[in-house]
Amino acid sequence: MTIHFGLVGAGGFGREVMPYARQSVARQLGVREAEVRVCFIETWEPKQTVCNGRPLISLDAFLALPGDHYFNVAVGDGAARARIVEQIGSRARPIAIISPHAIVLEENQIGEGVVLCPNCLVTSNARIGKFFHANPYSSVTHDCVIGDYVTFAPGARCSGHVHIGDHAYVGAGSVIKQGTREKPLVIGALAVVGLGAVVTKDVPPGVTVVGNPARSLAK
Repeated sequence: MTIHFGLVGAGGFGREVMPYARQSVARQLGVREAEVRVCFIETWEPKQTVCNGRPLISLDAFLALPGDHYFNVAVGDGAARARIVEQIGSRARPIAIISPHAIVLEENQIGEGVVLCPNCLVTSNARIGKFFHANPYSSVTHDCVIGDYVTFAPGARCSGHVHIGDHAYVGAGSVIKQGTREKPLVIGALAVVGLGAVVTKDVPPGVTVVGNPARSLAK
């Protein structure tokens, strides 16, 4: 049976992820790389048929291919990722994309459909939800709890004992101070940590913080 892997999103992030997608899928499924056919997917009918030397097809065309179907979503916005996953439903199976240059240590619980880019780091005893994106040089350290559809931009640093709610976005080069076992530092659901921000205290749900130390963005 042919194995088809589709990466939803042929934008910049998708083009960064695709070079190691086939290797990652083959390793997880225990098959040879030659047995995995990869393509980019758009949820609409694309105007072109090739992206970076790989097929670019619609979601409907992908699901119509004979064989087993696996997918991931390379779209930076967590809410958009969730909508796409819901749209695909059970018609294809989610699978993680993990760069061979990502570092994942021990006793972590990592959800389905994550993307771990080159030189990102997950240390020990972290719990990570589904469809998490860890861009290059970002890090999740010990005892963190990361929700579903969370995005870490390049170079985002999350210290130990931090809890991050669903759909939160942690900007490039930002730093989240370490919490404690008794009082984790909490980033609420849908919160946004701005570019280069240094977070030293809890961030309420849906709030955007910027600066050093990070403060709520004025309305």
